[in-house]
Amino acid sequence: MKLTNFRRFDHAYTSLGQKGLAHGSKADEQIWDEFAGDRTRLAATASAIRAGLETESAPAISVDPDLEAEAAEGALLSRLHHYRERDSSLARKRKAQALAQHGRLACEACDFDFGRAYGPRGEGYIEVHHLKPLETLTPGSRTKLSDLAILCANCHRMVHAKRPWLTLDELKALVQR
Repeated sequence: MKLTNFRRFDHAYTSLGQKGLAHGSKADEQIWDEFAGDRTRLAATASAIRAGLETESAPAISVDPDLEAEAAEGALLSRLHHYRERDSSLARKRKAQALAQHGRLACEACDFDFGRAYGPRGEGYIEVHHLKPLETLTPGSRTKLSDLAILCANCHRMVHAKRPWLTLDELKALVQR
């Protein structure tokens, strides 16, 4: 069906009196315009999408440290993924709670404060981490403010760097070392 949606833009097809499906998405025309004249790029993009669906991680690549590496970047790709529902108002409320309790937003693991480090640009910036992994929640599960931790970007990244994910206590212990 998707291919027939694209046919409505294909002059070689419509010039034969064929129509294709008239009711596709607006993105169909954008995709047609971007890729119709560049089958090589279309094939490469399709391969990248397929590869992304088949594997969770990229293959290891070795780089000669004496060479300056370069790569083409910036191509617009589409990615298909599932994500867990979140309520962004909880993060705002947790930040407000921490600010009211401590007078500043500082990482619960390392005490880093973006406002102190970066001045006005960093004021109010901090990340909020779910202490209960979202993947363990079932639809309709309730999250409380006490289920959320205030973490700087580095500490938040370290929690999620490897499985099993670190608990807040494990993270604090690492920071203390």
